[in-house]
Parts: sequence; structure tokens; C-alpha cells
Amino acid sequence: MGMTDPAIIEDTKRQPASVLHDAEAVMKTATENPKKATTDFLHTPFMRAALPFINGGLAGMTATTVIQPIDMIKVRLQLAGEGVKTGPKPSPISVLRDILASGKALDLYTGLSAGLLRQAVYTTARLGFFDTFMKGMTKTAEQRGQKIGFKERAGAGLAAGGLAAMVGNPADLALIRMQSDGLKPAAARSNYTSVIDALVRITKNEGITRLWAGAYPTVVRAMALNFGQLAFFSEAKTHLKNTSLSSRSQTLTASAIAGFFASFFSLPFDFVKTRLQKQTRAPDGTLPYKGMFDCFRKVAKDEGLLRFYRGFATYYVRIAPHAMVTLIVADYLGFITK
Repeated sequence: MGMTDPAIIEDTKRQPASVLHDAEAVMKTATENPKKATTDFLHTPFMRAALPFINGGLAGMTATTVIQPIDMIKVRLQLAGEGVKTGPKPSPISVLRDILASGKALDLYTGLSAGLLRQAVYTTARLGFFDTFMKGMTKTAEQRGQKIGFKERAGAGLAAGGLAAMVGNPADLALIRMQSDGLKPAAARSNYTSVIDALVRITKNEGITRLWAGAYPTVVRAMALNFGQLAFFSEAKTHLKNTSLSSRSQTLTASAIAGFFASFFSLPFDFVKTRLQKQTRAPDGTLPYKGMFDCFRKVAKDEGLLRFYRGFATYYVRIAPHAMVTLIVADYLGFITK
């Protein structure tokens, strides 16, 4: 057995003390200058990659908390008169009146836990992917001496929306089930207590694959919505930079424009998604709709083409403020963490 170099032994003894000294130095810096310590932490490679996702999730959850009552009314409007071409046409006011008449104003926030989970998953991924894609394309374009255009923004929005929708579909389905539960007779209601309760019971009673019911229209709807929202928001902000509007006014105007196009492109798919996710099997095991195209066909035949745009104003009022709050909060979070 060979002799060990005394210098190595001495160095080994010194290492724990050195590590302890470094840790103490880091703690001292954080105590004396917390702002610098926070800035250093935010500029680590991991946090630079994670921040677009974190900021996106926080922005989406803030917006959902504000907009949830409008979303509840939108879902009830889409499910009213299912399978009937004629008959009473509910309005946002009449739906709101019916909910309040039942003496449960808090029902407007039914499914909030599912909505927040959906945003924590869907918007985190959606805005995170979009920001990551845009940074990558911008860097590549700059290396070539070029600038990215609407085509690249549209591609980033479509890809980010599709990927995020697949991940967020289970929470989206739970949200629809919770919001539509009140339309059923009292004896037939599931009375979900939370989003976790809804997910567990749906999985147990209908199988885990049921959590991805309506995934196809959900993905298409998300791609259409992101194409309208993110691509047009980014494009509008680019054009508004040379105007006399303040930075805040530019963001508000761009998000209002983005909200309109997002609503126009995505509402038909949102309508079909709601119908598919709400449906449950009859006693004989059949479902009202076999899939997205079957739903489009039956609604167009039985209820008319305009039914797909029922509640457009409510949908826009839900999408535009949600887009505005989400994008403004994301912009602000991006500013304070840059």
C-alpha cells in the first residue's frame, strides 16, 4: 500500500472549511444586499429559462380569478338549448339572473379551483413555450441579420397553444364538468367538491383516457386562440411602438385587438369542446357526439350554423379582459424580473 502525499491530506482537510467559508460569504452578501442577491439568483441559467413559464402561470391565474364569473355564464350559454334549433334564446343577463335567483351568488365561481389548475398548467406552458420559441427565433434571425415577422409569430403561437392544450386538457374537462353540473336535475348531479375530487371520480368511473375527452377540439381551439391572441398581440405591439401612445396604452390596445381575433378564430372550436367535454354516457353506453366532426355536423344540422357563435359578445368579454390581464401581468412580471 503506497504512501499518501501529505499535501493531499492537508488539502482534503481544508476543503470542508473552504466550502463552509463560501456558504458564509453567500449568506453574508444576501443579508447585506438582498436586492443584489435576488438579482444574481434571477440571472442564473435555470431561472432565466424558468421565468417565462413562472410568469405566464401567475399571470393566467390572476386573470382567471378576475374573469371566472364571465366564464361560468359563457359555458351555461353554450349548453343551453342543446339539440334544439328553435326555442328560448338565453342571454348573458338571463343566465346571470337564474344563477342569482337560486340564492347562490358564489355559484358564479364554481370550478375556480379547476380554472386555477388549468391556468397553472396551460398558461404556464403556453406563454412559457411562446416566449422560449420567440427568443430562439429572434436570436437565429439576428445572427442572419434579419428580423422575425408575423409568420414566425403565428407559428410560435400555434405551436405553443397546441402543446399546452394537450397538457392542460384534464383540468379543462374538470372545469366544464363542474360548471355544467348545476344544469342537471338535483338527483343526477355529481356535486364535485373540488377539481381533485372531479379528476379522481372521472378517472374512477369513466377511465383515465376520459380526461382527454375533447382533446382534439381543445388543441385546435388553443391553436386558433393563440394564433389570434399571441401573434396579433406581438404584431400589434410592434406597430404601436412608433405611435404617441404610452407603453401601458400600447399594451392595453394591443391586448384588446388580440382579444377580438382570438375570440373570432377560436369560438366555434370552444363551443364544440364544451359540448364534447360536458357529455356523459347514456344508460346504453352511447354518447351524444362521436367526436369533433360529428358534433360540428349535428349542431349545424339541428341548431343552425350561427349557434357556433352564440354568446360571441360574452366570449369576447371573457377573452379580451383575460388576455389583457394575462398579458399585462406577464409584461410587468417580465419587467421586474429582467
